[in-house]
Amino acid sequence: MARRFLLLGLVMALSSLSPAADWTRFRGPNGSGISTDALPSEWKESDYLWKVTIPGVGNSSPIVCQGKIFLQSATADGQQRRLICFDAKTGKVLWNKEVAARPIPKEQKIHPLNSTCSSTPATDGERVYTIFWDGRGLNLIAWDYEGKTLWNKELGSFASEHGAGLSPVVYGGKVYVNLDQDRKAEIIAFDAKTGEEKWRQKRQPLRACYTCPAILEGQGQTQLIVANTSGITSYHPETGKENWHWEWVFTGKKGGLRNVGGPILHEGVVYAISGDGGGDRHMVAVTSDGNKKLLWEAKKGTPYVPSPIAMGNYLFWVTDKEGTAVCVDAKTGKELWSERLGGGGQFFSSPVLAKDKIYAINEKGTVFVFKASGDAFERLGKIDLKETVIATPAIADGKLIIRGEKHLYCVGKQ
Repeated sequence: MARRFLLLGLVMALSSLSPAADWTRFRGPNGSGISTDALPSEWKESDYLWKVTIPGVGNSSPIVCQGKIFLQSATADGQQRRLICFDAKTGKVLWNKEVAARPIPKEQKIHPLNSTCSSTPATDGERVYTIFWDGRGLNLIAWDYEGKTLWNKELGSFASEHGAGLSPVVYGGKVYVNLDQDRKAEIIAFDAKTGEEKWRQKRQPLRACYTCPAILEGQGQTQLIVANTSGITSYHPETGKENWHWEWVFTGKKGGLRNVGGPILHEGVVYAISGDGGGDRHMVAVTSDGNKKLLWEAKKGTPYVPSPIAMGNYLFWVTDKEGTAVCVDAKTGKELWSERLGGGGQFFSSPVLAKDKIYAINEKGTVFVFKASGDAFERLGKIDLKETVIATPAIADGKLIIRGEKHLYCVGKQ
């Protein structure tokens, strides 16, 4: 009987993070980038279940829930922002809702690889939550599944030389926003149903970061894990009370490095990455039990933008500029293998794992498929989409959904 209740508790804990077969936030279940679905290793143009043109432009990644795909977009002239809903079976646009916005001011800096619509939606199966930016301020908006606006909260201005790109996370009836800027940093919780602010905690602002919070269940408590240049912090998701903080020290790097990808959680360890455009890198593995023990760190050969993937005893990643796939021992950081993927493009999209295969896409739209194994690198497939890809793909119901510069692709089972 005790074993039965233990198994039931495990199932409930996993299901509370994300509904089965759905991809409800950036990088799917708890930001892990992992799905148990099986997907093909290679395909050709005729193998797509569907391929449709995306209205507008943007780097927002797709999410999938209850047979619907949601992503954000903007008109090329910057006058409008959009939340678009597609049918996951056919690719048909079910609805396309516009949000009035102003063009980005000329004085507002924005990274050439960023866009006016880089935030990824999140959903809890009842509502869809989006963050839109017009170069001046941010708005957190809740929608129902028919495209009706339920509430709209102004988050204030956003200051960064790279522009905005933060994404919300929803858990336990609350929407969490890691509002991290050059001059101001906060983590804010809103009531998912009403939009009422429930709590707000200030964080040390250093360099604007774009990481999504992650939820850690177990060890006798539920933790909201947030990472930025100042370090890794655990909060109580209900009250916002700080549980512990690990300070990130960047030796010889004034102002520290920027956090874009991660953090991810695996077997009681927080893996966080940081870097900058000049090539500096820093990855850390820190225990999440409050002891804040640094298990290992690496200062070269790690990613800056693409988040890593943890599976079993292994940690996998793909480096940005070099395009090198790497596998290390998750507990020690010892490299087990590395392999240059090639393809002539950098990696900004985060890799995703489907069952035992990793899918990594470079900016030129080349999809590399390799085995998630610690034994040796094994390439399983290489597909050329012939289209720029910055967004991270989604996996749901046996389908791989890829957002390109102009098209949304779907490959997998009927």
